[in-house]
Amino acid sequence: MDTKMSAPSKQEYLRLLRQRYPKANRAEKARILTEGCAVLGLHRKSLIRALNRPAPSAHPKRGHPAVYDAAVVKPLKALWKLADYPCSKRLQALLPLWLPHYERHEGALDFNLRKQLLSMSAATMDRWFQSLRARRRKGLCGTTPAKLQGQIPIRTRFQEADGPGWIEADTVAHCGESLAGSFIWSLTLTDICSGWTENRAVWNKESRQIVQRLKEVEDALPFDILGFDSDNGSEFLNWAVFRYFHERSVPIDLTRSRPYRKNDNAHVEQKQWTHVRQLLGYERLDNRRLLDRINALYAGPWRALQNFFLPTMQLISKSREDGHLHRYHSRPKTPYQRLMDSPKISAEQKTRLRKEMECFDPIVLRQQIETQLREIFRLLRKQPKKENKKLLAA
Repeated sequence: MDTKMSAPSKQEYLRLLRQRYPKANRAEKARILTEGCAVLGLHRKSLIRALNRPAPSAHPKRGHPAVYDAAVVKPLKALWKLADYPCSKRLQALLPLWLPHYERHEGALDFNLRKQLLSMSAATMDRWFQSLRARRRKGLCGTTPAKLQGQIPIRTRFQEADGPGWIEADTVAHCGESLAGSFIWSLTLTDICSGWTENRAVWNKESRQIVQRLKEVEDALPFDILGFDSDNGSEFLNWAVFRYFHERSVPIDLTRSRPYRKNDNAHVEQKQWTHVRQLLGYERLDNRRLLDRINALYAGPWRALQNFFLPTMQLISKSREDGHLHRYHSRPKTPYQRLMDSPKISAEQKTRLRKEMECFDPIVLRQQIETQLREIFRLLRKQPKKENKKLLAA
């Protein structure tokens, strides 16, 4: 037997012998068998059976037969795109929420098709989307150390966060490739327990605007703020923000993370990609006229879509075994679902949330977001260079 021949080479050689063997006479068949036995290392009778056997049309595909076809994958990919390309576990959790709205817009799905779609595992979804996932970019850090650090205590985690109301805050710079000049910043506030997130835009991180946006967010939240935690940036650690939280009948705890420790604010840091960068990207937003439009987008359809219709996972615990870190996450739920399950939310607040939820359609919200985004970037491209220079000098 020639051990140097690979299995595909042997199959190709056997295919050529099958073409010659039926047409040969008795003497030629004997020579073919002698040659084939020497090359392939087969017994003469085994080679005769192989040559007389019908040639397979194609090699059978290994593994389990396919369960899902293109008809199932089409609505799955459409919903994946509408939901801003979530991971498969989150996509699996949002399908029951989104499918009724999808069928209202695109027509009712076949019963078996709908059943297959809802029974598809997260691992199967990962295999379908493996080649379509995008690479992430990184932005610049715009945190400026504050002089008020000594007045604000450090807190590395919310030990008291047994219900909604404990907030982490951070900002994102829409500066493009340079932090010089004036531009728009995104303010992000995230509730630790529910994951409820609010975004607002400010110009140059002015303390007056920060306080104004904090008031807007506090009025929009479906629960009361109990604690406020931020990084060491000067946009939060200033007297205006300090007085806003302390000069009230029931003061709110204002704390900060350790310097250069992003994991202390992990809950809000992870929202900077899903809630800001995925929406507005990494371009420089240096047109002040965009501020109101971005805030209308943040406080309108974007807030509703993220908090009512997009499930998230939360870290329950982690352990290290044999040098490997194992993380255990909760089942994906939307912030709205976590608030509805919380005993800390009153019946009146839950009724108000339920009525608000019934007014929204995720497909319509996505269309509104795309419309407003096109207008924002149209105005950004339209801005003349002279106007840019004036705004930078302002």
